[in-house]
Amino acid sequence: MKSRSVRIRLIIMNFLQFAIWGAYLTSMGNYLGKAGLAENIGWFYSMQGIVSIFMPALIGIVADKLMPAQKVLSLCHGIAGVAMLAAGYYGMTAGPSVEFGVLFPLYALSVAFFMPTIALSNSVAYTVLEDNGYDTVKDFPPIRVFGTIGFICSMLFVNFMRDADGVQFQSTYNQFLTSGVLGLVLMFYAFTLPNCPVKASREKKGVADALGLKAFTLFKDRNMATFFIFSMLLGVALQITNGYANPFITSFKAIPEYLGTFGAENANALISISQVSETLGILLIPFVMKRFGIKKVMLIAMIAWVFRFGLFGAGNPGPGVWMFILSMIVYGVAFDFFNISGSLYVNDRTTEDIRSSAQGLFMLMTNGVGASIGMIGAQAVVNHFTYPAEVDGIIYTVGNWSAAWYVFAGYALVVAILFALIFKDPGAEKAKAGAGASGK
Repeated sequence: MKSRSVRIRLIIMNFLQFAIWGAYLTSMGNYLGKAGLAENIGWFYSMQGIVSIFMPALIGIVADKLMPAQKVLSLCHGIAGVAMLAAGYYGMTAGPSVEFGVLFPLYALSVAFFMPTIALSNSVAYTVLEDNGYDTVKDFPPIRVFGTIGFICSMLFVNFMRDADGVQFQSTYNQFLTSGVLGLVLMFYAFTLPNCPVKASREKKGVADALGLKAFTLFKDRNMATFFIFSMLLGVALQITNGYANPFITSFKAIPEYLGTFGAENANALISISQVSETLGILLIPFVMKRFGIKKVMLIAMIAWVFRFGLFGAGNPGPGVWMFILSMIVYGVAFDFFNISGSLYVNDRTTEDIRSSAQGLFMLMTNGVGASIGMIGAQAVVNHFTYPAEVDGIIYTVGNWSAAWYVFAGYALVVAILFALIFKDPGAEKAKAGAGASGK
């Protein structure tokens, strides 16, 4: 029987889940640049991918086999929140003498336990919805929208909130403290969510089943294997703008012509348009998934990434600000049509006993292998075309940013072309087989 309170509880969970991430994800690069760690921005963002290679799968196994998923979610947020608070406290005490060797391990520990919660929160939501008679494809996206709203609220908070010296949180360690506090709030809240019991089975299981490795058998299906491989290739693009959009837009403050423009002064607020677009994109998913199928939806996402990067390369905060805004609008399609639709596709194609593990596998391929390769490669590209420069006592990353964005756009275009040629839409194949069986 459907329960309205269940939807409200999942809405709160999603709001907090992504508010934690929004506090630092799009602004951390700005802080690192000003702290003298601009050349290491890629390592901070790639760490999210590196831990996603193994942590979501391991945590998924725990949720599938050993402990109720909502309790695992609570535990992970507790560890991640404490570590992020420690990173913020170190930034506060270190002042201008921030050392990579101290800040990075604290940040790495936090994201090691936060990244699995993205897939895990999806798994919790799917289980609770199904247990209460809801249709996940129809009813999950409107709930997930509030995750994006939480992300936006957090972004705007660190953009406009200032410390005692009048400096925006988006440029200081305060973004880490904000994230850590939100993480502890969700730790307590997740513990109170409806129970998602471990799916015990009386059947005799092999070693792969016992270790939760059954999800990897999905690679035996040619179409699923192709889907996961292209998920990895597209995952390369996922974190690039999160890491470099803020320092890129802020760098225009080093150019007198753009100094004082709203975009250059409020990069995080401008970037938040991306998340507004993401909110609208999520609401389109039930329609586009049923109308077009996974192949066309994924292909649309890939083309959207081409425009996302290309418009950054062509725009500026002055007369060309409309291109920045259009890039932000396109992001909703680029992210949602890939990430959310892909998660729903995996959920639809897997059985209940491996669902959390399969979601972890999807996270591994996208935010794990793909994002790690993407950020390490992006760091090399950006460091090749740009360099740090001090203007009025403030360090900016300046240079030929446009060339870097065009390189990223070209990569997304190549992936889109290959995907269109190789991936077979399972819906289309099924319909074709049905038509053949009926003699039509």
